[in-house]
Amino acid sequence: MALGPGLGDKIIARRTSDKLTRQSSDSHKICRLGSGGCPQHSVRLFLPQDMDRHPTAFNNVNNDPHLDIDMIPSSETATINTTGQEKEKTEEVLVNKAEDEEAAQTASTPALPLTFPEGGFDAWKTVFGAWLIQYTCFGYINTFGTFEDYYVRQYLTNYTPSDIGWIGGIQIFLTFSTGAFSGLLFDKGYLCVPNLASDPAQVHDRVNHSTYLLAATLILNSLGLFMLSITHENSYYQVFLSHGVILGLATGLTWVPSLGIAGHYFQRRRALAVGIIASGAALGAVINPIMLNQFFTGAVGFHNGVRISAGINTFLLIIALLITRARLPPKGLQRFPIGQWFKEPPYVCLLISIVFLFFGLFYPVFNVQLNAVTHGVDRNVALYTTSILNAASLFGRILPGLLVPITGTFNIGVFLITCTGGLVFCLLAVKDAAGTIVFSIFYGFFSGAAIAIAPASIALLAKSPAEIGTRMGIFFGIGGLIGLFATPISGALLTNAYIWVRPDIFAGVTLLAGAASYTMARYFYGRGKASYRM
Repeated sequence: MALGPGLGDKIIARRTSDKLTRQSSDSHKICRLGSGGCPQHSVRLFLPQDMDRHPTAFNNVNNDPHLDIDMIPSSETATINTTGQEKEKTEEVLVNKAEDEEAAQTASTPALPLTFPEGGFDAWKTVFGAWLIQYTCFGYINTFGTFEDYYVRQYLTNYTPSDIGWIGGIQIFLTFSTGAFSGLLFDKGYLCVPNLASDPAQVHDRVNHSTYLLAATLILNSLGLFMLSITHENSYYQVFLSHGVILGLATGLTWVPSLGIAGHYFQRRRALAVGIIASGAALGAVINPIMLNQFFTGAVGFHNGVRISAGINTFLLIIALLITRARLPPKGLQRFPIGQWFKEPPYVCLLISIVFLFFGLFYPVFNVQLNAVTHGVDRNVALYTTSILNAASLFGRILPGLLVPITGTFNIGVFLITCTGGLVFCLLAVKDAAGTIVFSIFYGFFSGAAIAIAPASIALLAKSPAEIGTRMGIFFGIGGLIGLFATPISGALLTNAYIWVRPDIFAGVTLLAGAASYTMARYFYGRGKASYRM
């Protein structure tokens, strides 16, 4: 006979030797048995509302050969005859609804603190995957100096350095400003597939959407470079769209998330992990200029050289897609107190510092090769200056991370940014091959270290790991907006007459202003703290 107590009934259950009496009551409730059984009382009972939620379980009870169920209307008594037990026993079960119990349990259970493995196979495999993303994406963006030299002197000769500077500017803008939302998507779990070993319960819910950012980067990076390889000489809009817009967008989708994923596995060693990941961009900017310069000036040529580099990048991004794994679960819909962040003096000072830094930071990176060529430096040396600078940047991104536990993140950041600004003024005195090489080494080291230390500084201000991606997105999004105009401004100051003193001074002053703002961030962060190591 079908179960059918009145909706809204509350039940008292009694069990005797061979009878189970179910009685309607207005003052008590019984536990929901969504699984179809009560392990404590060996009784199968359901609340009326469970009829809709668990129809299969109700059918199981109804068809149980050991139960003979008789139901009567509400407010009357129903007798259920059972078989198989002769023992005299009476039990009464008075339990609140499961929802009430679960809510009480949730409220009384403290949140477990996050733990970080600080290493291991999964952690370093993910670091390597993020390193490949940096190598193929931001490493290629840092190769723009090689392209700019080729564009100015051979491929886009109908256009001024300022016009060509907009190609690099849109790259910087999209790379960093896209981080304003890619960091948020990273916090929601859209970068890569979750780690099955550490997050098995959520794999099926996440695996279908979690690779969106990496897959989009793979497609756009390949599309942009292959389209660049079929552009025509002095066709500015073709180069601008393929090299500037598409490649910049491809890099922006994963630049911030690939740095932020270190926070899934590392806390104490986070600065070192971020430095290692960021070194991928430096190495990419070492190898790509050498390779591309040989292609552009040799038998391979511009178009085939770009096609070869596109194939290499596609292959490496596929590897990154396969091995990069998220560890922490996504946070779902979150409402971060972003307005409160803009009231935090250390964070505001960091945002001000990125405005000044991006006006001058990439000027030497994009122009050191052109500067060497126009000053008559031997061509065999000049074509390697971008690679030398970025090779030094490789060490700069790793070594300071080893010093952070000793000196503190902000302390070493102030030193690095100040040195970076001071070095730009030294470029005014560089006229020969020796000076160019020395400048490239020192500027590459200090500028690379300054870039690598910024994410660690932001992570230091975050209240929880969930905030890191969004805070970094805002930080680099503002920087990207400045980068859109910085390179064209430098090109306008340079002019076709190559007046180097004007962009040199502009870049140096803005970098030192950024160092002053970063120093203020350190002051506000350390105010009231006993330790000077911060």
